[in-house]
Amino acid sequence: MTPRNPVEAAVFRTLTLTWPFYALGALYVVGPVLAWLLGALALLVLYLGPAVREDMRATGPVPLVVWVWIAGMAVMLVALWVGHLDWGLGLKKTIKSSIGWAKGWALLALFPLVGAILPIRRTVLVRGQCVIGLWTLILAPILLAAPYVGLPERIFTSPLKAVGGPGPEYFSVYFFTWDPASWTPRWQFYAPWSPFAALLGVIMMLFALEDRSVKWRSIGLSAGVLMILASKSRMGLVGAVACTIGPRMMPLLLKGWAWQTVSALVASLAVFGSAVLAAATDFVAAFKGARADSTRVRATLQRIASERWENEAFWFGHGTVHPGSHAVEYMPIGSHHTWFGLLFVKGLVGMVSLLVPFVWQTLLTMVDAARSRRGFLPMGIMMTFTLLSFGENIEIEAYLLWPALMMLGIHARETARDAG
Repeated sequence: MTPRNPVEAAVFRTLTLTWPFYALGALYVVGPVLAWLLGALALLVLYLGPAVREDMRATGPVPLVVWVWIAGMAVMLVALWVGHLDWGLGLKKTIKSSIGWAKGWALLALFPLVGAILPIRRTVLVRGQCVIGLWTLILAPILLAAPYVGLPERIFTSPLKAVGGPGPEYFSVYFFTWDPASWTPRWQFYAPWSPFAALLGVIMMLFALEDRSVKWRSIGLSAGVLMILASKSRMGLVGAVACTIGPRMMPLLLKGWAWQTVSALVASLAVFGSAVLAAATDFVAAFKGARADSTRVRATLQRIASERWENEAFWFGHGTVHPGSHAVEYMPIGSHHTWFGLLFVKGLVGMVSLLVPFVWQTLLTMVDAARSRRGFLPMGIMMTFTLLSFGENIEIEAYLLWPALMMLGIHARETARDAG
């Protein structure tokens, strides 16, 4: 993989150095710095136009869906300010939260902008993800053996935590962690915790499926499957199946025989419907029971967040997460769910400011996936983001999701070019 310009070189090198950056506890710093540097470069090349060297020129105007992301994240910042003002949180906390916005929510607009404007090929991101997979497979024997040979969970916490962040785990380097429910080891690789590592594994699989080299495709798929299985995440197992197969089923929407088959299956539910419903109910119960404590805590967090949002801060939220009680194992109210978290922290205004670009981007990828293979990867990414949003706060994980966000920008550029 030979980069064609300095931007591609920077993106590819940053991707391939993911594990070394993790070893330094620097990943949480690298993501936002890359976003703002490349975002500024994108604006510069748009402004200078033909004055920029030929291999660095903007690939076209900003696509409409990217403008929607930019507008949505700008509204998110306004909602943050109003929420802090409503609750009298003070200037110091408002500045701190605004910096947090710049390291989180802003990345959801900056990376699509970078992908849409700067001359970056999707093949660069695809191969870069497979290189991360190679690093993962090389290090896997050490990581998997660590709990059984007496190595510690955490290696160290980087002094870079002084720059500020959601918690020390974002700057810590781990071999593994112990699951407090079963006291068995779980692996999180270069993510701050295991469930997120599983969905990073799903994203790695999605990228690897696009690589034309059988060798690199096999490496990426193997590493993605390893991350999903070793993390022991239920959501990762669902994503591994749904997010890879779902987009590839979309072309069937344009086939007459597929609709006839669906009609026959729906009609058969009159006979087998009760059995199918019972089987589905049993599956959901078993799925939730696999990690019953986690399911209970998440459900309680969501209920508390929903009730307090509706009764206390409907439009602009509480401005920040609140400490949780023993009932939720001291997890912050407003965490562990993007949508309920947004309602609690930034109210209905904040939730809508993410929902509109999120749905817009999803529909764009679905339509393109139905028409061509080009839409498979972007649609798989949006499906993974959807899964992620129901179990995590997506904004504090954007620093590791940047290749996927950049791919959404590249896809927006490709579809806008077709429409033009």
